[in-house]
Amino acid sequence: MKILVTGGAGFIGSAVVRHVINQTDDSVVNIDKLTYAGNVNSVATVADSNRYLFECADICDAAAMRVLFDKHQPDVVMHLAAESHVDRSIDGPAAFIETNIVGTYVLLETARQYWKDLPEERKAAFRFHHISTDEVYGDLHGTDDLFTETTPYAPSSPYSASKASSDHLVRAWQRTYGLPVIVTNCSNNYGPYHFPEKLIPLIILNALAGKPLPVYGKGNQIRDWLYVEDHACALYKVVTKGEVGETYNIGGHNEKQNIEVVHAICELMDELAPMHERGFPQNTKHSSLITHVTDRPGHDLRYAIDASKIDRELGWKPEETFETGLRKTVQWYLDNKTWWQAVLDGSYQLERLGQGV
Repeated sequence: MKILVTGGAGFIGSAVVRHVINQTDDSVVNIDKLTYAGNVNSVATVADSNRYLFECADICDAAAMRVLFDKHQPDVVMHLAAESHVDRSIDGPAAFIETNIVGTYVLLETARQYWKDLPEERKAAFRFHHISTDEVYGDLHGTDDLFTETTPYAPSSPYSASKASSDHLVRAWQRTYGLPVIVTNCSNNYGPYHFPEKLIPLIILNALAGKPLPVYGKGNQIRDWLYVEDHACALYKVVTKGEVGETYNIGGHNEKQNIEVVHAICELMDELAPMHERGFPQNTKHSSLITHVTDRPGHDLRYAIDASKIDRELGWKPEETFETGLRKTVQWYLDNKTWWQAVLDGSYQLERLGQGV
């Protein structure tokens, strides 16, 4: 099978690419615009595979998408390309409207034209898998409520509203045109190759540098944490085994307050990289760096996923607990300074020049 992955140089997309190349016999065509969050170093471990190809292109460019579909003749599309940082969407929503809504529309139209001309056997097997977020549901106010696949949409930020819009477009293209689509909505991901603006890598790297560890408000916002490699496994299972027209929620069964997450990272850092080894006084704890900052506008309080459907129907469960996944994540950042240092100093973007960006 040939899988066209959009956004395959991003955090979740690169995990999908690595999973497909390392764990299956399928081929990948990775389409990524290489914006600030795209990093070809995240797929460097599989880039030499004869089952991997990279194309630097913008999903909003309809002509380019038509050329790439015709050139590579994919069997399925896994659409992960998206602007995804809530704070950035508040400061500048235009890029989110363009990429997440217009880009998804362009892909849907390109896929529809391509799909309708396929031979019947390939047409029947084709899938358009749209990867979305639990943030489209808004937030939960009860302590026991969970997002299900039928929870009404109530997005709070420009980011989540743009993702909700793209979800609606995908479902409309199935209802109106018969395009065989599947939608997944995931909880907060964490793990290796995560761009340092997000909470967990930001805390790890600030802790390493002895910088303040910023926590919004009281830090009592609750998220369900999903290890990115578990997510990649789930996505592959959905695109190969899922039912057309269905939605699957993917969660990690790990509800934690943000402040709990920060303290857990501090404890791991105290164990794995004590501050005294970096010139701080003996017995200095990383938790002493925690700094509470003004909460962001419209900050959702609680997300939590009911992932029973994908377990029941497709047999997927996360392998990592939050404790095992977080330990692996912290250790990965300690062991892979070359990757994150290139992000922090901007030198990773020189790779874009090599791709003709």
